[in-house]
Amino acid sequence: MSLSPITQRRLHKFKQNKRAYYSLWILGFIFMVALCAELFCNSEPYLVVCDGEVYVPFMKTYSDKTFGGGLETPADYKDPYTQSYIQKKGGWILWPPVRYGASTVNLEKTAPSPPSGENWLGTDDLGRDVFARLLYGFRLSMVFGFGLMFLSVILGISAGAVQGYFGGLVDLLMQRWIELWSGLPVLFLLIVLSGFVRPTFFWLLGIMLLFSWMRLASLVRAEFLRVRSYDYVRAAQVLGVPAWRIMVRHMLPNAMVATFTFLPFLLNHSISTLTTLDFLGFGMPAGSPSLGELTRQAKNNLHAPWLALASFFSIATVLMLITFLGEGLRDAFDPRRGAGK
Repeated sequence: MSLSPITQRRLHKFKQNKRAYYSLWILGFIFMVALCAELFCNSEPYLVVCDGEVYVPFMKTYSDKTFGGGLETPADYKDPYTQSYIQKKGGWILWPPVRYGASTVNLEKTAPSPPSGENWLGTDDLGRDVFARLLYGFRLSMVFGFGLMFLSVILGISAGAVQGYFGGLVDLLMQRWIELWSGLPVLFLLIVLSGFVRPTFFWLLGIMLLFSWMRLASLVRAEFLRVRSYDYVRAAQVLGVPAWRIMVRHMLPNAMVATFTFLPFLLNHSISTLTTLDFLGFGMPAGSPSLGELTRQAKNNLHAPWLALASFFSIATVLMLITFLGEGLRDAFDPRRGAGK
């Protein structure tokens, strides 16, 4: 399937923006690694070969008795006795690059401990590996951001399309309602509601969705108000084409340019909001790996500067990459910029 000339021109302009182009590749690579975080940061080994048998602790839990112990509890593959038993049986263990998960505690070091060969970015105040929690926290933030962005696009486009197409009293009433709704203090509502409901991933997603779609709705509304006076729209109305078909097939493509260029900034806002809520203690449940939770630990442990450096550079890098990507998309879809600019 060949691309249209205008799409090829936009892709060419986006690739010319090296900062945005490389940001897309770097962000995509980090996100793909984060999606497979269990393959890189896990307290369970990939494979254990012992006495001619092959075990996969990464996918299945084995008891301590399987490797010479006397308990029915899950085997501890870092235990020197377990390792010596496997070696005596002529076996070996294949570990992930980081032998700690998001909640695995390093009991052999004083928490928090500085970076080392075992813990690349050190441990936090509970002895958990900082690198593992950063990777899992980045995945959580990106999944939350993409989910909120996708749902906000659906609500924002729907509301803006109805306002822009019908105009008049419909537009006036909806616009006044949006102005009143956007004036509510979101953070105050979250603080109040957290006293009645325990925050979860979907609970936070639903609350933030109630307010995140309005900025996009204003952009779509402006595009529909501009397009509805065009001749082809009026002709379709005269021919009796249903309103929903006119909005979807004839008017929505004009609004998708502004919508598409706004998506990275909406993603940036979603991640920043979740990070802020986690930092204040009103975000994900306690113990969940998140960028905001690590920032709060850095504030509470000023004697451990590696926590502050890890949280600052991780958050700054992610937001900077998304911002550069958004600028590249904005310039690529801007009709006022020539292909060579």
